[in-house]
Amino acid sequence: MRVPRILRNTSLVVGAVITITIVLLALLAPYVATHGVEQMDMRNRFAWPSAAHWLGTDNFGRDLWSRLVFGAQVSLSIAVVSVGGAALIGTTVGLIAGYFGGWIDLLLMRITDIFLGFPAIVLSLAIVAVMGPGVVNVALALIVVFWTEYARVVRATTLVLREQNYVQAAKALGANPMRILFKEILPNALGPIIVLASLGLGTAIIAESALSFLGFGLPPPTPTWGWTLAYGTRFMRDEPWLAIVSGATIMITVLGFNLLGDGLRDILDPRQLSRGGNAKR
Repeated sequence: MRVPRILRNTSLVVGAVITITIVLLALLAPYVATHGVEQMDMRNRFAWPSAAHWLGTDNFGRDLWSRLVFGAQVSLSIAVVSVGGAALIGTTVGLIAGYFGGWIDLLLMRITDIFLGFPAIVLSLAIVAVMGPGVVNVALALIVVFWTEYARVVRATTLVLREQNYVQAAKALGANPMRILFKEILPNALGPIIVLASLGLGTAIIAESALSFLGFGLPPPTPTWGWTLAYGTRFMRDEPWLAIVSGATIMITVLGFNLLGDGLRDILDPRQLSRGGNAKR
């Protein structure tokens, strides 16, 4: 029996399994958590993993498993909102710049270059420092940082697609530019956008965790992965599993999104498969 092409893509399958598992745990957090997210038991501080506390407890006696699954809700929510917002803004800018060209393209790309000139973590830290902590402010900071990637990729794709025969035919028939952009070009540019968004989710989780780790993310006692990791590093010498488990959770989640993105790229971009096949031969 012939295995479907999608199932033969190891990266896609492994990435999808990891991603779906993490998402389900986040959605079902109230049901899979064994304790309240802020429930303290000072008599069981730094407890080792056991039947009562699957991943042990932290310095306040809070159940680490429960904090991680509830933290998944926070981290994934921020990642989805920031990637969605960045994709919306960047895609719009890229479509307009690539299709119209000329001074519009020059202006939009210079604005993009200005944002790209700032290191991502420095720019996000500055924005959160000015706006203050909070879910909305962290998401807005990440949108400002990430939209440029979508703008550049979509612009490059649009430059190619606008020369295709079906686009030229639509122009000749007098179609409105907005109709051409969103009915003819955008559907054919979705492949790179989907791949970039999948990879971007992993990057957004790292960025949110980094902001929380540095004290610029969501304020405690919000159970973010970054805060859990930050608390764990304070006791790395005597109780290393706190940081190890928190760091491993972030690493596995990001790995899942990256593998999913790589697999989607191979599926949606036949040229990538061709290059890979030639390289193997």
